[in-house]
Amino acid sequence: MRTGDETVIFPEGPDKPPVIVEALCSGEAICVKKCPYKVIRIVNLPEELESDTSHRYSVNGFKLFRLPIPKDGQVLGLIGPNGVGKTTAVRILAGELSPNLGRFDDPPEWDEIITAYRGSELQPFFEKIQAGSLVPILKPQNITDLPKVKDLADRPISDLLESSDSSGRLNELKDDMSLNEIWDRPIKFLSGGELQRVAVTAAIVREGDIYFFDEPTAYLDVRERLRMARAIRKLSSLGKTVVVVEHDLSILDYVSDLVCMFYGDPGVYGIVSHPHGTRVGVNIFLDGFIPDENMRFRDTAISFKGMTADDEEYLSREAMVEYGDMKKSFEDFTLEIKGSRVSKGQIVGILGANGIGKTTFVRMLAGDLEPDEGEAPKKTVTGLELKISYKPQYIPADFEGSLRMYLRAAGGNTIDSADFRTSVINRLGLENLMDHMVPDLSGGELQRAAIAACLAREADIYLFDEPSAFLDIEQRLVSSRAIRRHVRNNMKTAFIVEHSILMADYLSDSLVVFGGIPGRSGSASSVRTLRNGMNTFLKEMGVTFRRDPQTGRPRVNKDGSKLDQQQKASGEYYYVGKV
Repeated sequence: MRTGDETVIFPEGPDKPPVIVEALCSGEAICVKKCPYKVIRIVNLPEELESDTSHRYSVNGFKLFRLPIPKDGQVLGLIGPNGVGKTTAVRILAGELSPNLGRFDDPPEWDEIITAYRGSELQPFFEKIQAGSLVPILKPQNITDLPKVKDLADRPISDLLESSDSSGRLNELKDDMSLNEIWDRPIKFLSGGELQRVAVTAAIVREGDIYFFDEPTAYLDVRERLRMARAIRKLSSLGKTVVVVEHDLSILDYVSDLVCMFYGDPGVYGIVSHPHGTRVGVNIFLDGFIPDENMRFRDTAISFKGMTADDEEYLSREAMVEYGDMKKSFEDFTLEIKGSRVSKGQIVGILGANGIGKTTFVRMLAGDLEPDEGEAPKKTVTGLELKISYKPQYIPADFEGSLRMYLRAAGGNTIDSADFRTSVINRLGLENLMDHMVPDLSGGELQRAAIAACLAREADIYLFDEPSAFLDIEQRLVSSRAIRRHVRNNMKTAFIVEHSILMADYLSDSLVVFGGIPGRSGSASSVRTLRNGMNTFLKEMGVTFRRDPQTGRPRVNKDGSKLDQQQKASGEYYYVGKV
């Protein structure tokens, strides 16, 4: 109650969710403090934003301000954390969801919506969508539900794609997307990466005017991500308009002509920035400040400056562990590993295609698998028993208890220290989830919980298998900073399997590069300098990277560009200096 007025009511009864009367809420956050489990958040927004409301889901529900504007014949990239409206915006632009202008209880008709956007570039866009003269094609975010569709599950992908091919592009894409080996396989038997390739191909081969790709590189390795980016990029060369939601900044940078940033409070509200050129837009996102809007949406800037790709300092540092050559054979797969020496404070990135033995290598280091030849390290170089903490690729959500209990079971009283709370729990955004039950956590929340649990254990070597899976770009960067800080400050060692080249560059001091034939044979190099390892890996893929002069981040050169040709001619696929 506030001066006799009810500010929290139960319109559907005491057993149903309450409603906060926003007009009466003054923002003192009394109900936030009184309500347990931190389930209420109150955010005060500027009044001038209300005129830019595009959509709202419900009373006290998520609110989206503004919309991105697709540009004819260009690729527009959408960048931002999860929960700030990227998928909502895509569904609106694709005609799947009508923008209600904030009136969830009295949705406007299309004539009123078009009038609301009168004078903007969205007015003719919505007129064409409503008239059916603009044909949208959408590749949805969630592709794991495809095998559950009754009419699709038993169909071979050849049947699905051939029936979708209204553009005549399928024959070319069949090779580009590596679909030959799974051409006759039923959809219900496809892995996540295979489903993603099929879903993107199914969108590209349909004839349309504007194409939407919502997270097209999820479940894919580095090689497949670049193939996907090239295929999407070709659409714009055909005069098609494209909108891409992507969390891998290297791929977004490569595929986009323009970018819009989404910022706000995840699950509460999201704001769409004005479009910027790709390089400028990505740098603005990393800086956390939008100059043309005078808006800071992150307290700290993210920079790759100071990270060199030819760092030899670890050769002279005190060694933590050594391992010799190892071999492991399965029924239809063989892995060979070259031995190496790893120093204290060193972070080793692991790059390679899916199905080539990266997880097998990490499991051998963790002691989960014994090599057929050679021996995994059991002691440190000084002869002490080697302590290992392992974050697996697939994380079971079967822990019966809260996140606090889960972390305490992993690290004991370590999780109560001020340093761990600040540098790991708070940085990973877990402070408001500590009393949530582990089985109730989302994929991204469970991933961050597993990273925190891995860091909570006392260990000499930390092993992370795909720590950025299910995380948005903000979460990937803060998780990487938490891992890097913990390993460096405590002079430990880490091995990290990563599919984002930008994240591998951001995290790693050195690299182990995998080659071979996926699903048949794999070979792991010795630990190499970052420059040497990246050059080897990128040369095999036929891709060159340069450094951004402002942030130092690696950027993919466009195929056939002047820089691409120069670097390939010089053999410098991974350029260390600033361009």
